[in-house]
Amino acid sequence: MTTRAAQPNHVHVLGAGRMGQGIALAFAFAGLRVTLIDFKQRDDAARAAFAKGALGEIERQLRSLVEFGRLDAAQAADTLARVEVVDRRRAEAGLADCEVVFEAVPEVMDAKRDAFAWLCERVGSTATIASTTSTFLVTDLHELVTQPQRFINAHWLNPAHLMPLVEISRSEITDPAVVARLKELLRRAGKAPVECAPAAGYIVPRLQALVMNEAARMVEEGVASVEDIDTAVRTGFGLRFSVLGLLEFIDWGGCDILYYASRYLAGEIGPRFEPAAIVSQNMEQGRDGIRTGEGFYDYAGVDVPAYVKRRLGEFGGLLDHLELAPRYQSALTHRDATPRCCPAAATNASRSR
Repeated sequence: MTTRAAQPNHVHVLGAGRMGQGIALAFAFAGLRVTLIDFKQRDDAARAAFAKGALGEIERQLRSLVEFGRLDAAQAADTLARVEVVDRRRAEAGLADCEVVFEAVPEVMDAKRDAFAWLCERVGSTATIASTTSTFLVTDLHELVTQPQRFINAHWLNPAHLMPLVEISRSEITDPAVVARLKELLRRAGKAPVECAPAAGYIVPRLQALVMNEAARMVEEGVASVEDIDTAVRTGFGLRFSVLGLLEFIDWGGCDILYYASRYLAGEIGPRFEPAAIVSQNMEQGRDGIRTGEGFYDYAGVDVPAYVKRRLGEFGGLLDHLELAPRYQSALTHRDATPRCCPAAATNASRSR
């Protein structure tokens, strides 16, 4: 399959709902022109109203970015001017030369089938087609596309214009050049593409489904209040894993800690906490992480003290940014003096009274 070497400066998005709007904003913010296609059949008045509403929502998001100091009013206007919302008929003329299109229609197989059939009749054979589906495997969808070697899944997280991660899933017949070019395009938009096999749930949805359900079970079981569970996630669980990845954290603390903790929890709560087979294998093979020089990562040749120092510095910077870092205090001079606490803790304490 022949692919174009130059990166596109114009992106098409098929489906103008919330996800489509977010993707359009992400690329427009990065300096690319975007054609946002309203795929739903509407009468003239409804088409005009929908296009106005879609642009209005994108403009509202841009105003928020201005308020947050992410860009100024002129830059926001320039970004909005790069986005065009069109209906099917108006989109047809530009699709012949389209280089990449992201499909973002509703998560219904019939809707996907109709969208790909319509699209493949209008785009050239070298155009990359990327589905943003969160439900269907790439192997479920590539059969709906002509020249399926140019098809790939690209799962964005909401809000798409802010979240850096995009999860890419390819099939065995996806052209490697298509993968490479799509990753490069996403990086131009400030995204962090990761690649995973065709498996249900991608990476993040699969992880968060387990964690969310476990949090809900703890509420059911009376382990802790809703507020305290969420505070624990915001000020403990979530903070650590924004600096250290989950597997990196296993290596950091030692695989043995996870192994024995999992076995204990499995005995006390249930088999869902049994250690994964690879965790048991790492234990048997002495792959304990940083301590032994090998775990999920290989630390041979790594300056471990420097690595640990760097990660701790990143964590400290995050705590400072969120105003959660502990602050030095001199000895208390009054018996009734109370130490300062982080704003989040103070807010939650006031809510629980």
